[in-house]
Amino acid sequence: MKILALTAAILGGVLFAAGAASAQQPAPNPLDIIPEKMPFSTPYGAPITLERALVVIHAAIAESTKRGWQMNVTVLDSGGNLVAFERMDGAQLASISIAEHKARVAVRYRRPSRVFEDAIQKLGYNYIMTLDDVIGSRGGIPLIENGRLIGAIGVSGGTGSQDEVVATAGAAVVNK
Repeated sequence: MKILALTAAILGGVLFAAGAASAQQPAPNPLDIIPEKMPFSTPYGAPITLERALVVIHAAIAESTKRGWQMNVTVLDSGGNLVAFERMDGAQLASISIAEHKARVAVRYRRPSRVFEDAIQKLGYNYIMTLDDVIGSRGGIPLIENGRLIGAIGVSGGTGSQDEVVATAGAAVVNK
């Protein structure tokens, strides 16, 4: 009986140790996954014209006005340079530079600024904050025409979700 109890105790200890060892194995790092294709590889195109940029801004402002939100709206060209900006009456002053920053991130990284917010907040990829000129907040959307990035819209003044709704309305003029 003592041998059976001793064997059971040893076997239990071995199984416990094996379970603890496997529990201590680090989870696979999702950053180690190698995609087949390059993500966010939309080629840069000719810069958006002032006329088109104003149409984008006016669509964004129409959405913002419809909802009663005061926003700052920026459109940058494919090189990240300011093409047009409008600040609605009563829009937060600090959001002027934030709107431009969101658009710049969308142009330089060829993806919506929301991608950075999700990476930081949902995935815990805090290293994103060490990248140059990143803002982890919604409201920056690339403008893509005929498969080429021609600029980006950036909106700020409300919550991130409000900024994104307004930016999406403006971007819809180009992104079809």
